[in-house]
Amino acid sequence: MKRVVITGMGAVTPVGNTAGESWENIKKGVNGIDRITHFDLEDQKCVMGGEVKDFEFPDKRAAKRLDPTSQFAIAAAHEAVADSGIVSGENVEPMRFGVYGGSGIGGIQTLEGQIRKAESRQDCKHVSALMIPMTISNLIAGNIAIEFAAKGPCIGVVTACAAGTQAIGEAFRNIKDGYSDVIIAGGAEAAFAPACFAGFGTMKATSTSTDKDRCSTPFDAERDGFIMGEGAGFIVLEELEHALERGAHIYAELVGYGSTCDAYHVTMPEPDGSGAANCMQLALDEAGISSEDIDYINAHGTGTPYNDEFETKAIKMVFGEDTKVPVSSTKSMTGHLLGAAGAIEGIFCVQAINDGFIPPTINLRVPDPKCDLDYVPNEGRSQELKCVMSNSFGFGGHNGSIVIKKFAE
Repeated sequence: MKRVVITGMGAVTPVGNTAGESWENIKKGVNGIDRITHFDLEDQKCVMGGEVKDFEFPDKRAAKRLDPTSQFAIAAAHEAVADSGIVSGENVEPMRFGVYGGSGIGGIQTLEGQIRKAESRQDCKHVSALMIPMTISNLIAGNIAIEFAAKGPCIGVVTACAAGTQAIGEAFRNIKDGYSDVIIAGGAEAAFAPACFAGFGTMKATSTSTDKDRCSTPFDAERDGFIMGEGAGFIVLEELEHALERGAHIYAELVGYGSTCDAYHVTMPEPDGSGAANCMQLALDEAGISSEDIDYINAHGTGTPYNDEFETKAIKMVFGEDTKVPVSSTKSMTGHLLGAAGAIEGIFCVQAINDGFIPPTINLRVPDPKCDLDYVPNEGRSQELKCVMSNSFGFGGHNGSIVIKKFAE
């Protein structure tokens, strides 16, 4: 089996338009959530969100052919690839260079817009010929592959809010098993479309608070739902010997991945937390470590009443009732980026290892007796980190966990 390392990172998030800027703001506890500006909020139950700020896709002509989801994805992938120094045909064989791109919803802004156009004009003549390629989720990976001449596996991962993590995990397995040398992996989401946004609101999944400091409140007793975010995160995964041979900078090593399904309910997690617990345990088993070796967990931590309670139960099942492992939710600052969430949170984990810093859970003011772990409330802390875990759980019962380790030859 091959060892797999991370040699590049890129991100577009509500707290920064690069991986570095995003991480610096996460460390400071910057809140990227505010009132939505994308569309008219009349009749919307939720009015807050984590919007990307001051983003402009560099190629204005190409932008007209790309849904915002793909624009975010390509921008994040460009940063990651430039960071890694990978060039198809020069230092990686194109057929051994792949892309795994995750998304929960895909090009929903384009889809909604084209449907509204057809309805308003009462015919379909004016529907764009590009509607389908701008909408379908696999084109997140496809567009990146075209951009970088990656001719190996090109896989779209659509597992709701676990998609970003599972894209990274499945790419890790592909390299580990010897099929590829380099894979760009991550997720993207741009779901701020009126009907989509309203759908989450009417199902009572999103917070109704209008206070930016009290709407995304993971693990807080007053939490009432998640806050949607948008953006993308991509990393370059590389087989260790391939990376060493070309003198690549290695940020960290990916050592374990777990994937399970609750098989319980379309939206509600399994109440006893066993599906998520099994997922975490599988990731630990593949990494060849015990729960005691984990120095920090970046939780799924959405801020919904059920998720936070059940994830707490799951962590206790794996790490012990009296565990002192630090756990935080960076969604308190970014909102929930759905299919992109796990990818940017994986990047935050890599940066946490490199900086020796655990990011906080901001907005945590009112302790919940059912959520009684160390959630690193409101202020981050300096701590040496050798091994960390990132969790992502999605509608449909999809669970994904990855284990990232400080690199040592």
